[in-house]
Amino acid sequence: MANLKEIRERIKSVKSTQQITKAMKMVAAAKLRKVQDRTVQFRPYAMRLRKILRNILHQLEGDVSLELAHRRDVHKAVVVLITSNKGLCGAFNSHIIKKAQALIEERYKELLEDERLYIITIGKKGRDFFRKHYPKARIVDDYIDILEKFDFDVASSLADFLMRRFVDKTIDEVYVVYSEFKNPVVQIPHAEQFLPLSGIAEDEAEAPSTRYLADYIYEPSKEKLLRRLIPTILRNQFYRYLLDTSASEHGARMTAMDNATENANELLGELRIRYNKARQESITREILDIVSGARALEGG
Repeated sequence: MANLKEIRERIKSVKSTQQITKAMKMVAAAKLRKVQDRTVQFRPYAMRLRKILRNILHQLEGDVSLELAHRRDVHKAVVVLITSNKGLCGAFNSHIIKKAQALIEERYKELLEDERLYIITIGKKGRDFFRKHYPKARIVDDYIDILEKFDFDVASSLADFLMRRFVDKTIDEVYVVYSEFKNPVVQIPHAEQFLPLSGIAEDEAEAPSTRYLADYIYEPSKEKLLRRLIPTILRNQFYRYLLDTSASEHGARMTAMDNATENANELLGELRIRYNKARQESITREILDIVSGARALEGG
């Protein structure tokens, strides 16, 4: 059994770690409250815009040609991967990365081999992983720090960049891999098609029998309205990706640090029991030494 000094040092080390995990949990909780309010308030608006977009796409009937809706052969594609810059948030990053890997294996394996797959990384964890394990992927890390401090204008600038590249046919398809925030314990990774728009004409989560398509009256013309409306909807959609992932990161980190604090409590309990046992053994040995010495003196 370890001596008393070693156990005391371990107890001191665990207490120090526990103070750090408690502080990190409080910081993550404070950040989560801020971004969670924004996420919850913005999500109904974004989802309603997505539904409007889906309804519009169903009603085009070929009378309006939308460049952003054109589906063509995919020669070059972009995967936007949204992860965190820092760790200590459990399996948050690994789940998103696994989702991106599954998407690449299923959809872009050939493009990856031919070095025609671009990965725009938001967050250092995703960038570092794909640089190490996917040397043939073209990593774009110009937007790596967006998630640290972002607003609608930042999200709009990246969405506009993707739309421009799609319209000028530099890229043929865009997917976004992000984490949907449910609560601090549950975050669900998603791979969602961003461009072309024809990929979101059908909402898989909504059964055909319950789907409702609105009959819109357009003023001014349908074409003029859609050319302004659709980019706005896509900008809002991208902003939702960032909000959801940011809330998911802070929720995952808060949960991970809470679990770490509880584990530290359990470890401290075990160490205190070991310390008390070692102390009792030490005392018992000392008593036995004294008694043995006394008997030896009496015998002498």
